[in-house]
Amino acid sequence: MTINSPVDSSNHGVDVTALKSHVEKNFEKILEELSSLVAIPGVAWESFDPANLERSAEAVAALARDAGMDTVEILREADDNGIMGAPAVVARRKAAPGKPTILLYAHHDVQPPGNDEDWNTPAFEATRVGERLYGRGAADDKAGIMVHIASLRAVLESVADFGVGVSYFFEGEEEAGSPSFRNFLEAHQEKLAADVIIVADSSNWAVGTPALTSSLRGMAAAEITVRSLGHAVHSGMFGGPVLDAPILAAKLIASFHDENGSVAVSGLVANDSAEVDFDEAEFRRDSSVLDSVQLAGTGKITDRLWNKPALSVIGMDMPSVDRSSNTLIPQMRFKVSMRLAPGQEPQQALAALEAHVKSVDLRGAEVQFVATEGGNAYQADLEASANDTARWALEQSWGVEPVSMGLGGSIPFIADLLEVFPQAQILVTGVEDPDSRAHSANESLHIGDFQKAIVAEALLLARINSTGL
Repeated sequence: MTINSPVDSSNHGVDVTALKSHVEKNFEKILEELSSLVAIPGVAWESFDPANLERSAEAVAALARDAGMDTVEILREADDNGIMGAPAVVARRKAAPGKPTILLYAHHDVQPPGNDEDWNTPAFEATRVGERLYGRGAADDKAGIMVHIASLRAVLESVADFGVGVSYFFEGEEEAGSPSFRNFLEAHQEKLAADVIIVADSSNWAVGTPALTSSLRGMAAAEITVRSLGHAVHSGMFGGPVLDAPILAAKLIASFHDENGSVAVSGLVANDSAEVDFDEAEFRRDSSVLDSVQLAGTGKITDRLWNKPALSVIGMDMPSVDRSSNTLIPQMRFKVSMRLAPGQEPQQALAALEAHVKSVDLRGAEVQFVATEGGNAYQADLEASANDTARWALEQSWGVEPVSMGLGGSIPFIADLLEVFPQAQILVTGVEDPDSRAHSANESLHIGDFQKAIVAEALLLARINSTGL
């Protein structure tokens, strides 16, 4: 174990240089460990091999043991339907008397890879190109796991009297909606109890500029089926008097937005409260929206992303072009995903969407609406003491002042954390940036910011150890 010399009191009793040096010295090893995790295609969807989730959990558990945890377990709980959840890794290092406990959360499951032809590099092979590491899960969220692993190693080897309790909770089904999450929290509440919970599953403002997440949109989803025929028929013999299901579904989908591109579903919460805004040219570059395409909605881009609803059609069931025939299609099913502004109840949003769907004239076609998911938004307590400590750590690591930013994405389980652990302070951090392309092909991690994120978390742990909360 390496113990360093006395430190400058202006840094709150933390040897910033020593922790930075430790991470730099071990960084290539950390990248290799991350690459090994990326190689495991652990997807928590029913259509994927669950054995890979088991492999992923075992690999993460081994890293937790190596990081210096006293106990490491792979645990599961059933969801409300009795279906057993995916394996989660829970590891603990007990706090010394008088010291707080920090729970570090990330998830080891990943999104499906999508079409291989959309990737420039193999989806499950970490590939370094310039300053970025490509691969499914490289950013979301196996990098979050490695931030937690590497930061604890750094403080244990660099801080002489480190006594803060540290727990890991590495979930295995976040990308599938965390169906057993609430039951898991309640079943293992004693093991997961903490004074501060750090969720490493968010994004930074930009490459080179760190952020703490101040708000997250909620989410809701539904599957909608439009049916106009009892069975498929010849398009030449019956086309004209009959509109097939895709045409009617297209009319319904077109009703979801107004002429400005704003969501046209009545009853949804929308706010204009963002204090900062994106440069439109930078936003267009990061999002890859075509130059010819107008941005949707009104007001600041940040409000459109953080404080207003969004609605997308994320999947359709109908014949592909390659398998199409001259047939009127009797039925089409599609899935709608909504992102909800803070202050919006998911069930109210789903009720509003269903009412809108039923209000559209589809010439008598049968319409089935099935709500499938719902999750609450999150509003951070920016006055929490851990927030100040985290901002100091981020600034020490990046060398620039961090940004408090909302995020258009959703992490619904944070509401469960707040309910089960109401006394805990929650920080939402991350290693992604606007070009990480999480959930998309060519997902990637900025390597330099990844290193800085590890340093920042090590500094945060060290300062809490030195000065408390």
